[in-house]
Amino acid sequence: MAARQLLLLRRGYSSAGAAEYLHRSIVPTMHYQKSLPRLPVPKLEDTIKRYLNAQKPLLNDDQFRKTEELAHQFEKGIGRELHEQLVAQDKRNKHTSYITGPWFDMYLRSRDPVVLNFNAFMSFNPDPKSEYNDQLIRATNMTVSAVRFMKTFRAGYLEPEVFHLNPEKSDTETFKKIIRFVPSSLSWFGAYMVNAYPLDMSQYFRLFNSTRLPKLNRDELFTDEKAKHLLVMRKGNFYVFDVIDRDGNMVKPSEIQAHLKYILSDNSPAPDFPLGYLTSENRDTWALLRKNLLDSGNEEALQKVDTALFCLSLDDFPIKDFVHLSHTMLHGDGANRWYDKSFNLIIAKDGTAGINFEHSWGDGVAVLRFQNEVFKDSTKVPAVSPQSQPASVDSSRAVQKLEFKLNDALKAGITKAKQKFDASVESLSINMIQFHEGGKELLKQKKVSPDAVVQLAFQMAFLRQYNQTVATYESCSTAAFKHGRTETIRPASIHTKKCSEAFVRELSKHSTEELQKLIVECSKYHGRLTKEAAMGQGFDRHLFGLRYLALSKGIALPDFYQDQAYARLNYNIISTSTLVSPAVQLGGFGPVVPDGYGVGYQVHDGWIGCNVSSYPTRNGKEFLQCIHKSLDDIFNVLKGKKVDS
Repeated sequence: MAARQLLLLRRGYSSAGAAEYLHRSIVPTMHYQKSLPRLPVPKLEDTIKRYLNAQKPLLNDDQFRKTEELAHQFEKGIGRELHEQLVAQDKRNKHTSYITGPWFDMYLRSRDPVVLNFNAFMSFNPDPKSEYNDQLIRATNMTVSAVRFMKTFRAGYLEPEVFHLNPEKSDTETFKKIIRFVPSSLSWFGAYMVNAYPLDMSQYFRLFNSTRLPKLNRDELFTDEKAKHLLVMRKGNFYVFDVIDRDGNMVKPSEIQAHLKYILSDNSPAPDFPLGYLTSENRDTWALLRKNLLDSGNEEALQKVDTALFCLSLDDFPIKDFVHLSHTMLHGDGANRWYDKSFNLIIAKDGTAGINFEHSWGDGVAVLRFQNEVFKDSTKVPAVSPQSQPASVDSSRAVQKLEFKLNDALKAGITKAKQKFDASVESLSINMIQFHEGGKELLKQKKVSPDAVVQLAFQMAFLRQYNQTVATYESCSTAAFKHGRTETIRPASIHTKKCSEAFVRELSKHSTEELQKLIVECSKYHGRLTKEAAMGQGFDRHLFGLRYLALSKGIALPDFYQDQAYARLNYNIISTSTLVSPAVQLGGFGPVVPDGYGVGYQVHDGWIGCNVSSYPTRNGKEFLQCIHKSLDDIFNVLKGKKVDS
């Protein structure tokens, strides 16, 4: 018996028999971190060239001449000085990247509410075994898998995040056995030799026990890895209980199940003044209200919220459809979320699950890895089954319901926050389509980039709807570099404009072959932009870094940045982001400007999914109809068919 117990413990099982870890990677989690290449500061002349290329489709000849003149003056003058200072500063800070500080600052200094403006969501696919989609079963299994992920990561057992270009060579046990003996300071080069690109994992520690604290002028990110409890919200009430015991082991899944069952059967009414609304407020307003909360004797309760592993939000209603799903995961009712936590794991009455995450601490790469692992673990090796009995423990002692003391000013603050939240959410529309005439497979057969085609469809659709080309943003990860964040791909180009105009305005003038050529040109150019962005050779972050440097040194803002064209390019009317994963059903975010579209899309093998958020100044439903028409036209042309206007 003792020998078997020892074997189980060695494999990562606690004496209770539940797996403590997702897996035990033979290559330590942070093995590559030290030797990751640094994010390059692009050459200033390349940045200016790329910037002007992005401006071309948005400006008429006179406007472009003026912008070009300002850009070249900047390149020869103050821009050159700032660039040299940025390069020198970067050389002095080899432990990080030139964008890290300014990017954190940009997020944390923003006073806009995090809801709809910054927080994004990704929803999980349902469990393939339908009986496991019960709210209690799924909440237990996902919580257990999330704790396993945390423990695996902290023990250094989580497989490093690596992008494999040739998995037959690099994603093998043989390679792992060799690379683990290569010192950390050289390990990246070993992976690079077999066409594998390790990715930055510096954001991962912020997944757990972390929150964004509202402060006047600039918020703070706070992490306390010693805390052992989970925060659960239901009907706007707050509950906490330990999911890690005093020895650092995970609490038995049957006990976690018992505690969650206890919370789900608690008949406490929803509070008259739900505190969650405060996290949806303007950050300065919330900072002052938080100070009031602390001064009113709520320090201990708030500390429990801030230090919790994460926030598990249990909703009391089932999901009706994909639009309802998006609204629920993107913002919900405001009472049953704590938007400042690094993430809220949301589980609806019917077991539909999703994640709403705060964006300042990290990007989609870390959250997606977490989701993939939690989905895989909770569906392949679920900790509890529909037949499992919750442990017979006294949950009324283990689970603490947090109570908050509220004075009149706090009650008024919550009421006002609720009114603002309700008005914002009321004005937000979400619409979606699924295009089933083809997907990734067909596009690859035709030798065009699937992402380029979808982005071209967005350009075409906007031209069809509003007869213009506008600033467009596509997010691209720069996680291949140490402390990389994101870079911008600028999908609106002279190529997409020419192609869109041919389809929308001059269809009869072009043969199918000519249209095919235009699509291929767009694909090639978009592929180049994507590659440049992923290699840290975009222009947006570089220009942002130079502007940030000027402001931080008290230098008057150069004319280049005061150009209306610069402001217009950074006013992203179409903001887009894509991801495809076996764990994720769909993802989305709010528009980044009041008259914009927030476009989340997925390109699958045989179909394309797209969801669009918008405010009343834009018609998202019509935009999606135009996207569908554009995709239809592009696919027909690629198949060699004639297109009707």
